[in-house]
Amino acid sequence: MLALAEAAAAADGAHPLSEHVVLHLRHGDPDALHLLAEDPGTGQLLGYAHLDLDDSADGPAAELAVSPTARRQGVGTALLDVLVTRADQEPGRLRLWAHGTDAAAGRLAAAHGFRRVRRLWQMRRSLYAPLDPVVLPPGVTLRAFDPDRDPEPWLALNARAFAALPDQAGWTRADLDRRMAEPWFEPAGFLLAEQVDSRLVGFHWTKVHGHHARAGGDPEDGHRHHEPIGEVYVVGVDPQARGGGLGRALTLAGLHHLRGRGLASALLFVDADNAPAIALYRSLGFATWDVDTLFRR
Repeated sequence: MLALAEAAAAADGAHPLSEHVVLHLRHGDPDALHLLAEDPGTGQLLGYAHLDLDDSADGPAAELAVSPTARRQGVGTALLDVLVTRADQEPGRLRLWAHGTDAAAGRLAAAHGFRRVRRLWQMRRSLYAPLDPVVLPPGVTLRAFDPDRDPEPWLALNARAFAALPDQAGWTRADLDRRMAEPWFEPAGFLLAEQVDSRLVGFHWTKVHGHHARAGGDPEDGHRHHEPIGEVYVVGVDPQARGGGLGRALTLAGLHHLRGRGLASALLFVDADNAPAIALYRSLGFATWDVDTLFRR
């Protein structure tokens, strides 16, 4: 299934599955349904769909991928028909993610009565371009994440910082442990901001795509087909510490870290309707590169 997704990523220029789904594939999840479309004669995998049933607030969510050699043969339609039938047994209406502006899943969704409800921009900037210095608010220092003592305090901070985004705020220790077990995880790139009383007030978790695959490890995503690229993975600020420039300082600190790794560029994802965040990222030199779209039936 991962190999099929990688082939689709190479053909389309965007990975068809989110990190969330890839982690489900690698580690298993009792609330996920995996659908396979196979050639009945050869057993060759032609398509894959993932249905996340554990989202009582917004309803089931799905993603799918079709092999580049099996396009325009009805595989995607067959998978979507089963997804719709199964999702109708669950509360809420089916949601379908389409990754990339030219994603075939987007065209499939539109043809089957889904409507667009959310857009997630991918923005990028060169790390060769000048970066402003990091100016932290008074009394705040930066340090690297400690896997032994920081998980629980960080989860509490993450929940406070993203109270309005349940998908992110609801991370559990298991969610964090899965990502810490991934080959791309590096504590040195997980920057924590703390006050003099050692209370965490913000963080910038960076990620590097691509270099692990080249070094012989498991490819973590579709970026393995390109030069390594850094990501502004998650930036969070405690609500009580907002308004003092900490978010900008944390973003810059992570970009300086990624540039120090010798990377040429960085990417991030942001909701298209998050005007304050987009204004910040544009002021830091980021520009829109691609778009992921969420559809609802």
